[in-house]
Amino acid sequence: MWMRASLVWMLMMLAETGHGVVREVFIAPVIGGMRARQLGVLIGCVLIFVIAWLTARWMGASSKRQQFRVGAYWAILTLIFEFSLGLALGMSWTHIFADYNPLRGGYMLFGLAFMFLTPWITRKLR
Repeated sequence: MWMRASLVWMLMMLAETGHGVVREVFIAPVIGGMRARQLGVLIGCVLIFVIAWLTARWMGASSKRQQFRVGAYWAILTLIFEFSLGLALGMSWTHIFADYNPLRGGYMLFGLAFMFLTPWITRKLR
């Protein structure tokens, strides 16, 4: 199950990376960086849900405990990925953390919470 959960997460990050490139090139210049990232979290949640929905049975997390463990695994991997990518692109810690601060307009915590719950939600809905 963990190998499959890892492969699903990689597919999610591939989709999110493509989405991020499109967002930064086409959307951010029109509506601004923060608004584009806020919209991006909502679109990202849809992408995550669709991928999780399509792979839920294949992944094999059948118990509630396994589903929450997979969700936590995905959220932790995503934090590591996001922080590493942000630093590799030369972003400051302040800029990176702003996306996680709802008081400053950052929605990433909501996105991570959704990612954590997604394996459970998709199995419930199936």
